[in-house]
Amino acid sequence: MRLKILIIFLSVLLLNSLYAQNGYWQQHVKYRMDIDMNVNNNRFTGKQRLEYTNNAPDTLHKVFYQLYWNAFQPGSMMDERSRRQGRLLIGKEEDWDPRVKDRIAYLKPDETGYQKIGSLKMNGIPQKFEIQETVMIVSLNKPILPKQKVVFEMEFETQVPLVIRRAGRDNPDTKVRYSMSQWYPKMCVYDKNGWNPQPYIGREFYGNFGDFEVNITIDKNYILGGTGYLTNPQQIGYGYETPGIKVIRPAGDKLTWRFFAPNVHDFMWAADPEFVHQSKKIRKDLTIHLLYKTTDKYPAHKWEEIMVNAEKVFPFIEKKFGTYPYKQFSFVAGGDGGMEYPMATLLAGPGAWLHELMHNWYYGILASNENRYSWMDEGFTSYADNLAKAFLTNKPDSVQTPEYTNYFNVVKSGLEEPLNTPSDFFNTNLAYSMASYSKGAMFLEQLGYIVGDSVRDKILLEYYKKWSFKHPTPDDFIRVAEKVSGAKLDWYQYYWTESTRTIDYAIDSLWEENNTTKIRLRNDGLMPMPIDFQLTFKDGSKEMHYIPLDLMFHAKPSENKDEIRKVYAPWFWTSSTYTIETSKKLMDIRVAEIDPSRRMADVERRNNRIELKY
Repeated sequence: MRLKILIIFLSVLLLNSLYAQNGYWQQHVKYRMDIDMNVNNNRFTGKQRLEYTNNAPDTLHKVFYQLYWNAFQPGSMMDERSRRQGRLLIGKEEDWDPRVKDRIAYLKPDETGYQKIGSLKMNGIPQKFEIQETVMIVSLNKPILPKQKVVFEMEFETQVPLVIRRAGRDNPDTKVRYSMSQWYPKMCVYDKNGWNPQPYIGREFYGNFGDFEVNITIDKNYILGGTGYLTNPQQIGYGYETPGIKVIRPAGDKLTWRFFAPNVHDFMWAADPEFVHQSKKIRKDLTIHLLYKTTDKYPAHKWEEIMVNAEKVFPFIEKKFGTYPYKQFSFVAGGDGGMEYPMATLLAGPGAWLHELMHNWYYGILASNENRYSWMDEGFTSYADNLAKAFLTNKPDSVQTPEYTNYFNVVKSGLEEPLNTPSDFFNTNLAYSMASYSKGAMFLEQLGYIVGDSVRDKILLEYYKKWSFKHPTPDDFIRVAEKVSGAKLDWYQYYWTESTRTIDYAIDSLWEENNTTKIRLRNDGLMPMPIDFQLTFKDGSKEMHYIPLDLMFHAKPSENKDEIRKVYAPWFWTSSTYTIETSKKLMDIRVAEIDPSRRMADVERRNNRIELKY
């Protein structure tokens, strides 16, 4: 009987394992944290209870935590890497991140950051752990089996560093006391590629989706904002309370702010006794919060413009990229520049608010591994930010042009690195920023050239629908794009993200033959593309000639229902030339141009266009 039960158990386990391997899975977390902040010494103690569900088909013998603030100590990996970048010259400029430079090396003991772990238990049993700077390795006394839920209980102490990168205290620009991001011990992500215990060098993040209950006890004159819904507003006040109902605060010098954030992968908060808090319900189920401090550089009206413009742009964003799923969003002064978090963003000034808002689609909800594929967040966000900005300013033309300019410049510099380079492994800050932001944005703009802008827009909405609250990879995006468009696109993924090969098509020659004008096109680059080729005649009429790429096994639909368009047989990627023709006379042609929309990232545009002057 025992043998029969064992066989049934193993069979079920095997079926579950096979199912998990054939389908998507991700781990789930449920945090409860109780924090007691001492604003006099800038330290806090914390208790963390973490329910961790192993949805993987694998047995876990170890777990890993991120301890981000251990990076803010002299001699840390972040410190060494930043000082190394300062020794690299790009032209005559040092390759610093200007926010970090060598500042970590000069932090005094009471200005550093640290996260010290007092104890860690799993299911009530103490666990052995070792700390490797910003990563904690936990050797479990018992493995976590597939489909098993366990509870970790931790006690920790943290010192808040001076603001160096994204997080910290006493920001010299915004004058905000506390910008609390990456502030808690955070379970690393275990995904289909295994554990992701990424040392914190200064760039990107990756987190498990789950629910966060965070209770922050702090001096009662401090005002807080950030991720999550405040669940005790009538005890807090400061503009969070229901109008008309009296605020009753508990006795004592401190208040406990109780937040709950459902289905997010991180939690940020900021605090200052002089925050101005404004809120506005921009639709029945969505409230915008703004917390700021006025300075000479950023007066109140500059901050308040965010609320006005956010209300204007939200309907456009949701129609274009998908519906925002939470009931609030908070713009909070703090940090160093702008930095995105679920349901909120930190802003060192009001200028970057739109970019950081758009991150909630491509970082907060479509939570790709930024350490591995930073462009899937930064690039997609830049693309969306440019469109939203054009909507607000009513300037819809050439909105992605600056991204192309940045890309062409880095190609000419010889410093370009492949787009899929892990964030911290880029050799230069220049290569990282140009790839992740500009080339990532161009990925989508150029995709519109390949499959059509309207099709690309449908792809983005379907991608959002299918992969919200998950961790999509480039493969996942391309599969969605292929299903929506009908085109094979793996070649595009490879050339644009895995290589630094460039596009360079040219007009080779034009001639007349048997009452037909022929035009030979030439591929001088190493990345193949489909070709839009337009002829403009002296009478003002135009013809579009479209040559599919053989690797697509698909022809792009016409993007203009009124255009005269001729579709050719595919151009084989191994062929260096291709000849097209028109029944019009050579002398009738005024302009011949490859890619008149300029969405193709051709690095030598001068050979794309010929203007015939007779």
